[in-house]
Amino acid sequence: MKKIGFLSFGHWSPSAHSQTRSAADTLLQSIELAIAAEELGADGTYFRVHHFARQLASPFPLLAAIGARTNRIEIGTAVIDMRYENPMYMAEDAGAADLIAGGRLQLGISRGSPEQVIDGWRYFGYAPAEGQSDADMGRHHAEVFLDLLRGEGFATPNPRPMFPNPPGLLRLEPHSKGLRERIWWGAASNATAVWAAKLGMHLQSSTLKEDETGEPLHVQQAKQIRAYRAAWKEAGHAREPRVSVSRSIFPLVSDEDRVYFGGSGQAADSIGYIDERTRAIFGRSYAAEPDVLVQQLKADEAIAEADTLLITVPNQLGVAYNAHVIEAILKYIAPAMGWR
Repeated sequence: MKKIGFLSFGHWSPSAHSQTRSAADTLLQSIELAIAAEELGADGTYFRVHHFARQLASPFPLLAAIGARTNRIEIGTAVIDMRYENPMYMAEDAGAADLIAGGRLQLGISRGSPEQVIDGWRYFGYAPAEGQSDADMGRHHAEVFLDLLRGEGFATPNPRPMFPNPPGLLRLEPHSKGLRERIWWGAASNATAVWAAKLGMHLQSSTLKEDETGEPLHVQQAKQIRAYRAAWKEAGHAREPRVSVSRSIFPLVSDEDRVYFGGSGQAADSIGYIDERTRAIFGRSYAAEPDVLVQQLKADEAIAEADTLLITVPNQLGVAYNAHVIEAILKYIAPAMGWR
């Protein structure tokens, strides 16, 4: 295990039991938690994007703010739903945020998951082309975005521009060199993992995936990762691929931990449906004393195959408690897993 980061969905609720009671709370606390995670020595701070929900949505203002307040930590998403995205505008936002962060963005994108409203992307002005699905549309948006990040000119300049132009066709600005090589794809199936490898994207595998074999999640993910790496090698990319898996992990090292999570560890995965047609397997959560956790995590085949572990955090419990969880994992769990 080379890198460990945290992943926040950025939930907020006006409930008296929540430490994040507004959108402002979850945005500002996300920045503070990223700063705390960097100080603790974590490698990455990642955020999920959901629309029409009391969660984090538009990611680039947040990523830019974290980039301006930190110096070392990787800053990313897991994932941005490309069905909702204008690839042109996204390329400009991503370029600006990456330049502010000094080239630390690690952007996870995907075709998206079921959302809070029916066909929410239609409200954003998007619709699949005739004969295509919304998933096809999301992958097309991703391909356009990847092409734009190459920084090649494609637009014919005005012969009488307001400002002088460089020679040749124009590209979108600002352009951040190297960002194209730091794009990840959140794959729910083996086939999309292989597709991502061919396009030279890194792989993110979440706490759920399509149930393709009936085996435990970690076994299916390990097979997905091996298929991805084989496809990457076959594609002939010169650089090394990266792979992350997400897990809910809670070391029980204090009375507060035991109150919150003492009875929440699940011994097995669960089965559900992403939509009416797609059977999915949802990963178990881990909550135990550190020595027990280490043995459980060492038996996780997907963690062994990946180079990056993303820890999902209960952000509504506040910055201080989540920093405690991150610190406990880095102190008691990560060294035994080969971290650094």
